[in-house]
Amino acid sequence: MGRLKLQSGIKAIEEEPEECESTSSNKATLACMINSEVGAVLAVMRRNVRWGGRYMSGDDQLEHSLIQSLKALRKQIFSWQHQWHAINPAVYLQPFLDVIRSDETGAPITGVALSSVYKILTLDILCLNTVNVEDAMHLVVDAVTSCRFEVTDPASEELVLMKILQVLLACMKSKVSVMLSNQHVCTIVNTCFRIVHQAATKSELLQRIARHAMHELVRCIFSHLPDVGNTEHALVNRGSSVKLEGIGHDTEYSFGNKQLENGNGGSEYDGQPSSVGFASNSSTGLVASVLDENTIGAGNGKEATPYDLHLMTEPYGVPCMVEIFHFLCSLLNVVEHMEMGPRSNAIAFDEDVPLFALGLINSAIELGGPSIRRHPRLLSLIQDELFRNLMQFGLSMSPLILSMVCSIVLNLYQHLRTELKLQLEAFFSCVILRLAQSRYGASYQQQEVAMEALVDFCRQKTFMVEMYANLDCDITCSNVFEDLANLLSKSAFPVNCPLSAMHILALDGLIAVIQGMAERIGNGSLGSEQSPVNLEEYTPFWMVKCDNYSDPSVWVPFVCRRKYIKRRLMIGADHFNRDPKKGLEFLQGTHLLPEKLDPQSVACFFRYTAGLDKNLVGDFLGNHDEFCVQVLHEFAGTFDFQDMNLDTALRLFLETFRLPGESQKIQRVLEAFSERYYEQSPQILANKDAALLLSYSLIMLNTDQHNVQVKKKMTEDDFIRNNRHINGGNDLPRDFLTELYHSICKNEIRTTPEQGSGFPEMTPSCWIDLMQKSKKTAQFIVADSRAFLDHDMFAIMSGPTIAAISVVFDHAEHEEVYQTCIDGFLAVAKISACHHLEDVLDDLVVSLCKFTTLLNRSSVEEPVLAFGDDSKARMATVTVFTIANRYGDYIRTGWRNILDCILRLHKLGLLPARVASDAADDSELSADPGQGKPITNSLSSAHMPSIGTPRRSSGLMGRFSQLLSLDTEEPRSQPTEQQLAAHQRTLQTIQKCHIDSIFTESKFLQSDSLLQLARALIWAAGRPQKGNSSPKDEDTAVFCLELLIAITLNNRDRIKLLWQDVYEHISNIVQSTVMPCALVEKAVFGLLRICQRLLPYKENLADELLRSLQLVLKLNARVADAYCEQITQEVSRLVKANATHIRCQMGWRTITSLLSITARHPEASEAGFDALLFIMSDGAHLLPANYVLCVDVARQFAESRVGQAERSVRALDLMSGSVVCLSQWAREAKEAMAEEEISKMYQDIGEMWLRLVQGLRKVCLDQREEVRNHALVSLQRCLSGVEGFQLPHSLWLQCFDMVIFTMLDDLLDIAQGHSQKDYRNMEGTLSLAMKLLSKVFLQLLNELAQLTTFCKLWLGVLSRMEKYMKVKVKGKRTEKLPELVPELLKNTLLVMKARGVLVQRSALGGDSLWELTWLHANNIAPSLQSEVFPDLQGLEQKKDETGKSLVSDETGSAPSNETVA
Repeated sequence: MGRLKLQSGIKAIEEEPEECESTSSNKATLACMINSEVGAVLAVMRRNVRWGGRYMSGDDQLEHSLIQSLKALRKQIFSWQHQWHAINPAVYLQPFLDVIRSDETGAPITGVALSSVYKILTLDILCLNTVNVEDAMHLVVDAVTSCRFEVTDPASEELVLMKILQVLLACMKSKVSVMLSNQHVCTIVNTCFRIVHQAATKSELLQRIARHAMHELVRCIFSHLPDVGNTEHALVNRGSSVKLEGIGHDTEYSFGNKQLENGNGGSEYDGQPSSVGFASNSSTGLVASVLDENTIGAGNGKEATPYDLHLMTEPYGVPCMVEIFHFLCSLLNVVEHMEMGPRSNAIAFDEDVPLFALGLINSAIELGGPSIRRHPRLLSLIQDELFRNLMQFGLSMSPLILSMVCSIVLNLYQHLRTELKLQLEAFFSCVILRLAQSRYGASYQQQEVAMEALVDFCRQKTFMVEMYANLDCDITCSNVFEDLANLLSKSAFPVNCPLSAMHILALDGLIAVIQGMAERIGNGSLGSEQSPVNLEEYTPFWMVKCDNYSDPSVWVPFVCRRKYIKRRLMIGADHFNRDPKKGLEFLQGTHLLPEKLDPQSVACFFRYTAGLDKNLVGDFLGNHDEFCVQVLHEFAGTFDFQDMNLDTALRLFLETFRLPGESQKIQRVLEAFSERYYEQSPQILANKDAALLLSYSLIMLNTDQHNVQVKKKMTEDDFIRNNRHINGGNDLPRDFLTELYHSICKNEIRTTPEQGSGFPEMTPSCWIDLMQKSKKTAQFIVADSRAFLDHDMFAIMSGPTIAAISVVFDHAEHEEVYQTCIDGFLAVAKISACHHLEDVLDDLVVSLCKFTTLLNRSSVEEPVLAFGDDSKARMATVTVFTIANRYGDYIRTGWRNILDCILRLHKLGLLPARVASDAADDSELSADPGQGKPITNSLSSAHMPSIGTPRRSSGLMGRFSQLLSLDTEEPRSQPTEQQLAAHQRTLQTIQKCHIDSIFTESKFLQSDSLLQLARALIWAAGRPQKGNSSPKDEDTAVFCLELLIAITLNNRDRIKLLWQDVYEHISNIVQSTVMPCALVEKAVFGLLRICQRLLPYKENLADELLRSLQLVLKLNARVADAYCEQITQEVSRLVKANATHIRCQMGWRTITSLLSITARHPEASEAGFDALLFIMSDGAHLLPANYVLCVDVARQFAESRVGQAERSVRALDLMSGSVVCLSQWAREAKEAMAEEEISKMYQDIGEMWLRLVQGLRKVCLDQREEVRNHALVSLQRCLSGVEGFQLPHSLWLQCFDMVIFTMLDDLLDIAQGHSQKDYRNMEGTLSLAMKLLSKVFLQLLNELAQLTTFCKLWLGVLSRMEKYMKVKVKGKRTEKLPELVPELLKNTLLVMKARGVLVQRSALGGDSLWELTWLHANNIAPSLQSEVFPDLQGLEQKKDETGKSLVSDETGSAPSNETVA
């Protein structure tokens, strides 16, 4: 079919190549077909006496022209030489059309002729290339619409009417329909509508066929609209409604009110007419519009500007569509003034005509679609006339009409919403919001239809966003989004009644909105929540403009700013209503009004702010104060009274505030109004005084007519008389005053705002105002699929939404409703998480947890079975854990409720046995205390079932006994199938929950959420009380602690975040427990495990982690004793795994403190010594930081008699072997350090060495001979193994005093004083001690000889040798020592002689060393002197002479030497 285009204002046809001949027949076939049609018409005519008789009469009588033309056609058709498309169609159509036009033919003949034309039209004989096809089509339309025939019976008449419809429809559906003019298309529609109207008195079948044909026509015509080019330039007086030229209003088919009301369509069949016809007597024979001027509606008369006649004869396009659409709208106007309230029972009329018209309008909009906006006249019909009628019919009592109105508005929203911003706002405010609630008098059917319509709108993905952006964020519009969201949530609430279809419907709408938001989340712009709006300075809020409505980066901040301003204005209005002065001050403080108030800003605040108290505004505007008067004039200046009737303007003006009561105030207000009105509409009025007087007169008339106290009402004449000579001394036109009078009488001007009117009413004056505003309103913002405003929208509706879904879920009884609610919950969770609304998510979790029934401490005997049978509880449970797993990042306080559910499942034995252990992601299973002996779940093995299911370790199926045995003594019966099925459902539910993932995946949780989870675990575990806790509490506490340790281990990278809370919790447990129990066991080993796992990764936290192990040292003695072995094994593992990570002294102090305790513990000592071996063997992990501590532990192991003596010996070897480390450190220090650091290091090494030898000295006193002797050997090794580093002389003196001499003295005491059963073979020990003394002294002789106190030191050595020489063991003198001591002394003296230390000097005052030596040496062995100094002569003599002085030297000189030192 040709596509319509409009070029230079004229319809052109773009032809598509096509074959004109029918593809299935040749020329002869078509000729035969037309021949048969001629035959059919003639045959029917012959049956009629009139035609048959004339045909049979003699030759003197000519045949009738109709028969002649048919016969002539018959002669021609077979002799045509041309192709069909070259033959003028009028030639073969005209004979049939003549029959149709003739009023002499009867219905049967006309019917057959119509069928013939229909056949020709539908056989594709005509195509766009056919000669004169345009004229032919015009002929067909003219003939059929002017069809006349004699009526013989009703049935045949109806048949002809149906065939007329058939042919007209075929004309429009034909491929050559594009050749029809605008005028002809209007004629076709007009004729069709007449038949529809006439059919009202005919059969049901004709009525239905006629209406169907009308629908098809409208669809056919408007389906061309998208193909029509822009017609702006081709229209005369664009924007006005249209009339065709040459319309005769005297026709019987121009159906005005009267004809329609009495049901008489003007058919001439009522009497005994000669014929039925469809033509008027006017030259065009057609009526384009079926309504009188009077019925078009107020205000339209002046707009009925006709199209140019030339345009109406063009190929059809927009002009006829405008005409038809205007006609359809005018069908609604017919009933405009009829009572539409609940008392109206004329449903047949009330429903039928509007419903028919609305259906046609809907079809036109569906097919015209977005193309309508390209044609201003069509668009303006929709914006004004159609929408005004839709607003009215929207409040119809008929659900059918309401439903159709809603469908039309939905279509308009889809296609034209950018042009219908304020109209849509009005529809939702005045119709949907009003009808969807029962409290405003709507019937249940109305409520249901309105709610269904609203839900349909909600299912449009961007509807709510656009309502929010365009209306809620516009200061001059109402909060439609907020109102609709509140309506849906309230309507979903069943209040004191069972759940109904309405509740579910509202819920569907609510969830559709929420799911729309959820779907937008992945589409970008998330997290780009607008930074908070802050008005730094005053800008006139009513003048805020957006630069680019198509760029989200521009309009999103703009609407957010506008919404902020609107909210502030609402708060300001609230303040103003309490105290006007404070209200204005508040707005100045928020920069919405200037610091110095100006009249315009205050006037705009009054004009554009909703929610102001109209009484206060009226008082303010009527005030005599100069500023208030200025505000009043600025306020009047905000109105647009252009081309508006005076009463309409006055109504609009007085609807915005309450007219004050005082006459002076009224005068001031009306003066301002009159001035503005005259300025904009001076047509009739001479001056502004005339406007003022007439306005006053209207107010008085209004009071007179509508005040019940006025008994005698003013008449029209009275009103006109009262207004004489007011128009500059002249009278106003009587018609003008009459119109005003009747307008006021019919429709009161409300000077006081109605109390309690919940919703605005769309009065005519309000509609006019809306149309004025729509010219100036901000552009409509079209939202896309990104979540620009969802954060703010969701914040508004989240609370009521969660509450509504929860209440429905609570009341629901069907699975599909449950599922709907669950989908809603999950969508709410997704949005809350993605927009970081943690409070909302917490509320949702709290709400859902209640439905799991797990928090109900009910007295159900078999809770697991009850849970298995409750599908609502199971769905809620799965949903809670789905949310926890998916959106855990944004849960805060909600973790407590989730944990309550987990604990309940734990108590019922429904958790997998190792939720906590698995949660630790435990690759190092060896870290578990009590290997293979995990702390059991809440039910003991006594609860295990005896049914045939395989036993699992303390979880899931293994817990079925919970239902069956319950510790009863006699065995219970086997479970029924229902019980097994319920239990199976329970298990499947728990598996779907993936509870363990909450903890295993905790490493991915955001920090805030993780911290809240940990605190929730601590809270759920409860604070341990001093003394025993009940087993029930302990089980919960143990389980929580397991989970806490698990998430701690899983979050080693964030240990700092958790550590303080975890440590305090474990500390409370450790310090409050006085008896061994599972809880303290889990606490201690958990702490060790944390340290063990985290030390390698957290060196900066190592000190803190190790310091925490001091808690173990604070354990109650009984508790510590019970777990000592396992604790030691753990410490040993910790040391072996992490020795390199322990650097500070504090950490080592804790470790060594733990190890030292084990030295004397029978079970633990082996593991403790094992750890010590690991640290000290070969100095592998000895450090300056731990050296002294480790040596001390080794000493304790050496002294301990718990193990065999062999272990003590190994401990001594560790001590002596550690000297190598000291040498190594000294060497490294020398190579790497600065001078100052070296000396400091040497000093430290010296102190370490001294502590080492002091430790060994203590072990030298051990009761066990083997240990004692080995300690001496080790001590000797340590004293002689210091070549690697220089020890200061003072340190050696300390060593002799504190270590060697002290040890010798102590051994001597033991040998002499203690019983021999404790100390065996002391003689051997004493011998070793003597050898040690000699060897060390000689090794250090060179250094010691330099000291001034050498003499005193040497005296100490000699005196010990002398004592040992004389010692008695068991009261007897020893055998070995008397031999050993002289030999050692001799050896010592020889070395001293060789090194020049012991030489006889003849100095003044004598040689004290020499004398001192021999004084003692002679006591030990008198012959020593001669053996050591054989060449010395006269020694005896000299000795005799100086004996006395030497003695005095020994007692007196030594101190003097000491003083010198």
